[in-house]
Amino acid sequence: MDNMKTIVLVVHPNIESSRVNKKWKEALLSVPGITVHDLYEKYRNQPIDVEFEQQLLLAHDRIVFQFPFYWYSSPPLLKQWFDEVFTFGWAHGPGGTKLRGKEWVMAISIGSPEHSFQAGGYNLFSVSELTKPFQASANFVGMTYLPPFVEYRSNKISDQEIAQSAIQYVEHVTNIELNPKIRLRNYLKQLEE
Repeated sequence: MDNMKTIVLVVHPNIESSRVNKKWKEALLSVPGITVHDLYEKYRNQPIDVEFEQQLLLAHDRIVFQFPFYWYSSPPLLKQWFDEVFTFGWAHGPGGTKLRGKEWVMAISIGSPEHSFQAGGYNLFSVSELTKPFQASANFVGMTYLPPFVEYRSNKISDQEIAQSAIQYVEHVTNIELNPKIRLRNYLKQLEE
């Protein structure tokens, strides 16, 4: 996994008007070993090319889903993408092992402040609780669900904070030690030295 290949699926219906997701995407474009794939750019008015998408997933080890939080979930194209690309016999069911062992990371921008996503907060639940369907999907197809990258107050933060967020985002998605198995392996190697 030291030569890990990462694909970032950018799923924002209007990325040009987005301050955070646009900056994240721009920051990723200059990182070697990362494929940036904008789903709305490719599929806004046309059917999803399932075979093409599946081949992209097969060619990468870490799959990052980048999107703004819409009604406590993802924009609709990502749901459609899951429905069409994670097919029976390919991603799940008999013979559906193609995604086993791959890593699942989410990068989510949220307009509200972090304190509103907790018990007793405005939204009542944490982001971890609200993203359980994604975690369950990762588990269902045999992927390793890794810690998400979340930016709160995305519609209110300064340009400087967005620039810093983009740096932290790149560090997050390129950090091989997000995976606890790799972190443990590296720790054990250090003990042996």
